[in-house]
Amino acid sequence: MTEQRARRERRATIWEVAKAAGVSHQTVSRYLRDDPRMRPETVERVRRAVTELDYRPNLTARSMRTRLSGRVAVLLPAVATYGPPQILGGVMEVAHEHGYTIEAFSVEGTAAERFDRVLELADSGQVEGVLALAPLPPASEHAVPARAAIVASADYDDRFRGVGELADGSPVAEIVERLADLGHRRFLHVTGALDFASARGRRDVFVATIERLGLGPALVHEGDWSPASGRAAVHALAEHDHPTAVVAASDPVAAGVVQGARERGWSIPRDLSVTGWDNSLLGAYLEPTLTTVQVDHRRLGRVAMARMVATLRDEPEPPPPEGVLNTIIWRGSTGPPRNGRDPGAGTP
Repeated sequence: MTEQRARRERRATIWEVAKAAGVSHQTVSRYLRDDPRMRPETVERVRRAVTELDYRPNLTARSMRTRLSGRVAVLLPAVATYGPPQILGGVMEVAHEHGYTIEAFSVEGTAAERFDRVLELADSGQVEGVLALAPLPPASEHAVPARAAIVASADYDDRFRGVGELADGSPVAEIVERLADLGHRRFLHVTGALDFASARGRRDVFVATIERLGLGPALVHEGDWSPASGRAAVHALAEHDHPTAVVAASDPVAAGVVQGARERGWSIPRDLSVTGWDNSLLGAYLEPTLTTVQVDHRRLGRVAMARMVATLRDEPEPPPPEGVLNTIIWRGSTGPPRNGRDPGAGTP
């Protein structure tokens, strides 16, 4: 058996990485800790050696030697009613960039009960930190055990419903303004379930924008995030003098709106322009393609884990990333109303 083959069949050691890179094992350790004082050329040599040897740190040995496990626990809500997985993907990206492994867990019960479990885990010595994507009691981040740090993200509630920045409905104003510029004068909003802060935020911005632009009345149909609620909203409209633009609270609701419109013989977007929210994968492949709002959930996860890394390394919290959380994607489901203007409507 050749030396190279034998090496592949067992875990490479830090000393073998050091030899391949022409550096000391202490230098390799500095590389694994992302020491910013290392010279770029040294970093590149060690990186190549780590890749070639498929080196993976022995976390158990490192924990015994340094009392650092290289592991971060991520607390998820016990019930994920409507939470995309991209946020956890963003957490994992930043964790791996900085040499941490992630272990996800959830705890049923109240915020206080979850915090008891977080404290127990944080003080166990098994993890260096606990990142909570579910709500914890106020001031939890200040109750830091001796062993581990606790960082709480305020983006989701107990049921993984968006709060805070995720509940910002401001893109709805831009959607209504753009459609009004195209000639639409009568609008309908189909909400999501109103126990979601995000659904209430989108509804409130819709009503305020309609009133500000003098496009009233602000018609609102209460939905529940389902395609059925979008379809029902369209079937409830009068045959004539109905809205020519529907702003749906989500892509599934928008899909139901489109289905209901076709059942009534209306074409999209000539008779009815439709917009959704969340940029679901299938929206780009519908006919016509769906205008929607893309939400960068992965960015939220990256921001949360970057805060954790800064806390673990006693560094200043990183500045917010550039760019916006919500981006409107204009597609084929929106356009001017029939004859270029909302028929039978006056000028606002």
